[in-house]
Amino acid sequence: MNAEEKALLSLHLIPKIGNLTIKNLISHCGSAQAILDLPYSKLLKIPGIGQKTIDNIKSRVITDYAEKEFALAEKKGVKIISYLDRDYPFRLKQIPDAPILIYTKGQFPIDRKQPTIAVVGTRNATNYGKKLTEEMVEKLSPLKPIILSGLAYGIDIHAHRAALKNHLSTYAVMGSGMDVIYPSAHQSTATEMQKTGGIITEQAFGTKPDAFNFPARNRIIAGMADLVIVVEAAKKGGALITAELANSYDREVGAFPGRIGDSYSEGCNKLIKQHKAHLVETADDVLYIMNWELENQAAIKQKVLDLSSLSEEEQSVMNTLLQNNKELPIDILSIKSQINLNQLARILLNLEMQGLIKSIPGKRYQVA
Repeated sequence: MNAEEKALLSLHLIPKIGNLTIKNLISHCGSAQAILDLPYSKLLKIPGIGQKTIDNIKSRVITDYAEKEFALAEKKGVKIISYLDRDYPFRLKQIPDAPILIYTKGQFPIDRKQPTIAVVGTRNATNYGKKLTEEMVEKLSPLKPIILSGLAYGIDIHAHRAALKNHLSTYAVMGSGMDVIYPSAHQSTATEMQKTGGIITEQAFGTKPDAFNFPARNRIIAGMADLVIVVEAAKKGGALITAELANSYDREVGAFPGRIGDSYSEGCNKLIKQHKAHLVETADDVLYIMNWELENQAAIKQKVLDLSSLSEEEQSVMNTLLQNNKELPIDILSIKSQINLNQLARILLNLEMQGLIKSIPGKRYQVA
């Protein structure tokens, strides 16, 4: 555990600080360690943080907590990955409220060449919903997609188990600590998943599966996916939150329609009716929506930009733009990416020549 990793974890463990606040503080100070080292009087002058947060930043209790958390992670075979690490899921890094770090167990980094499909739905899945889930995963299996869900009862666990049955990688994002598998009845499935996939959470060890953690969990599912498919959903619930988030992140959303008056299809029908989801009836619809081809996996076209061929500085600039509505003035881009203007101008020219960005009036740059 180096000093910067410990500092990032310390900030993450501060109650109610928020990922955006941490990222803004890092942009302001230059690094996580610099935040912890900043004198109390200077922290007071930074807008957006309160007295209690500053007290926590300067507290020895938080840094001790971080040391214990790292030691526990090492003991349990859990890897803590920060958004600055290369192993951090590259799709997730592109959303503005990406977690500052995640706890992972299993196969990481995730293969960025594989299409990722999030399958979500009601905890009270019907036999119809279970059958749809199993058939869709089986028919898409030649594509070798990653199946992503939340380990919950109902559609989630059926998606994970269908993936395992078809020898696919599957990952679960949890709303509890890595040592609190919820529901506990799915412990064996969670263990099996780690052979070819894994489990993910942003919650500290010991965190209970409290209701307020799940909307945050859902944003990770939406952010990691190329496509979110809602199989069955009531008119309110976590699956609809995931679909709404996916739309806000410019991900594709599909939904299976259901019978009028069927309570577990109300949410799906509503998404389709409001043009927030493509109507999905078969696996062929998924291939059509995403322009994926089973015959030639190398030609798969993914909606999320693959930045792996870029230099570290170019990736930093692109991710900064993607996290800020895909457009920024050059001076703000310099501050947020922590790259001086002269160097930034050269990087922007290279990215523009590659067709990844374009300059627009007002010395602003936009993702092409």
